[in-house]
Amino acid sequence: MIETTYAMASAAAGTGPSGGVTGWATHLMEQLGAPGAGVAIALENLFPPLPSEVILPLAGFTAAQGRMSLAAALVWTTLGSVAGALALYGVGALIGRDRIRALVARLPLVKLADLDRTEAWFARHGGKAVFFGRMIPIFRSLISVPAGLERMRMATFLLYTALGSLLWNTVFVLAGYWLGDNWTAVEDLVGVYSKAVVAAVAVAVAAFLAVRIVKSRGGRHRGTPARPHRELERDRIF
Repeated sequence: MIETTYAMASAAAGTGPSGGVTGWATHLMEQLGAPGAGVAIALENLFPPLPSEVILPLAGFTAAQGRMSLAAALVWTTLGSVAGALALYGVGALIGRDRIRALVARLPLVKLADLDRTEAWFARHGGKAVFFGRMIPIFRSLISVPAGLERMRMATFLLYTALGSLLWNTVFVLAGYWLGDNWTAVEDLVGVYSKAVVAAVAVAVAAFLAVRIVKSRGGRHRGTPARPHRELERDRIF
């Protein structure tokens, strides 16, 4: 029966049982059950190219087939999200603020004042940033790094990470559970969302760089010493 279930999952994704992310996640769930889904999501946090929009609906589809309980799928995928986020929090804490400031000081077009403002913002809104960041592609993993850099209180970090992860995971696990054989449709929908986020980030970065370049050039022009009045008069005479 289990082989039939996972063959259906692989067929729905258009890959063989041992092919691609689907085959890999399928194998984990086949061998470990719901904990396998948790392991897959933990690794997805550490390696963002692994798509949660494939792993989570697949876990829901597997639960719908009776190979794991729906509650277990939700619990284990959320635990996996928290575990992956903790690892990245540790990376941020290990790097430390001093190293980041030294790096920013060497970057062109970026100022330490920018970092100061970012840190001040994170100090005020870090909890909300972690919570909502868990539901935004790209930032889902990255948001844990500044939390580690700023040494956010562990209890606060765990609370908002768990809540945001539970909400995100529930949506996609339930989608796979309800859609059944059509669970792969979730990937297409999230793909549009992900592309929109990437485009918005690209526009924001381009706008920031453009403004900073213009200001930099303007500063250089303003810094050019003015020609003496007598020299200007001599130019007009000759």
